[in-house]
Amino acid sequence: MAKKNIFFKTLEEMADTIVESVEYFARGVDDLSNVGEFAKAMKEYESQCDRYTHTIIIELNKTFITPIEREDIMALTTALDDVVDEIEACASRFEMYQVMDKDEYIRLFADNLVRCSHQVKNAIYLLSQKKLLAIREPNIAINELENQADDLLRVGIKALFANEKDPIELIKRKEIYEMLEQTTDHFEDVANTLETIIMRNS
Repeated sequence: MAKKNIFFKTLEEMADTIVESVEYFARGVDDLSNVGEFAKAMKEYESQCDRYTHTIIIELNKTFITPIEREDIMALTTALDDVVDEIEACASRFEMYQVMDKDEYIRLFADNLVRCSHQVKNAIYLLSQKKLLAIREPNIAINELENQADDLLRVGIKALFANEKDPIELIKRKEIYEMLEQTTDHFEDVANTLETIIMRNS
């Protein structure tokens, strides 16, 4: 891999890790029998993305000419890293709060996040191929998925208050729902950053 492409290569690796981590999360919320192992594995995905971020920072500091603007590379790296930070923070709540029962709304959020992750991966690979205008399609899909997550949060919290009699359990699950919706906001941040890159380079 030529030196000038180290940025695209590392961004692709970050996108791959996001897909892996979100798919692992989605499988994990179907079987919460070992929330400690679940949280530990998610932490490793988060650490891997931190290492990719560190790689990009090192390369930016020693590379004179970059394939796109330096600030765009850094903004995109940060936005991708924020996705994994948030999903890992959410996974840690299952262990902290000992949430071990299945939850249909968490399952629906997880499905939404899996779809977001694949759209982000698609967009990052298109960026590497310099197919900038084609990135608009996954970006639109991410925006739509974020809107769906907003609706899911409203419905989920309404159902919690209607059906959950234990106030402590209600507080735990409400926080998890809100963190999952926040993760979709971070996916939308990735899409917005990509949109800036499209406008600057088209």
